[in-house]
Amino acid sequence: MNKVILMGRLTRDPEVRYSQGEQSQAYARYTLAVDRRFTRNNGGDSQQTADFISCVAFGRSAEFAEKYFHKGLKLVVTGRIQTGSYTNRDGQKVYTTDVVVEDQEFAESKNASAQNTDAFMPVDNRPSPSAAGDGFMNIPDVIDEELPFA
Repeated sequence: MNKVILMGRLTRDPEVRYSQGEQSQAYARYTLAVDRRFTRNNGGDSQQTADFISCVAFGRSAEFAEKYFHKGLKLVVTGRIQTGSYTNRDGQKVYTTDVVVEDQEFAESKNASAQNTDAFMPVDNRPSPSAAGDGFMNIPDVIDEELPFA
């Protein structure tokens, strides 16, 4: 069985391209930074590092990634590992390992994602939520954005 489940953050915006031909199909490439913990032998200190895993999505999944995914977003991806190789311009054989995405989901709320992105934005540029006197935010009646679920 070849099944992979990953949870991590996008290292940059997805790179989306379209295949040539009559039935053009989108494909998206992105890299997930997935936390990995390991324990040192000399004192049991736990340190954290990350693996950077290349993912590729096709079709509607790629179009969804193009529209809604951005750097820093936390995702859960399920798929399969696929290996391959090619010869580069220098004549050297290069081996590749990718996760072919079968399913991709948001791993945190939009607010949590925005807060995570805001950590890298200067304080002066951050949008300030407008709160009504009752402590709730005012939400406009018309939302121009198309929601991914409906």
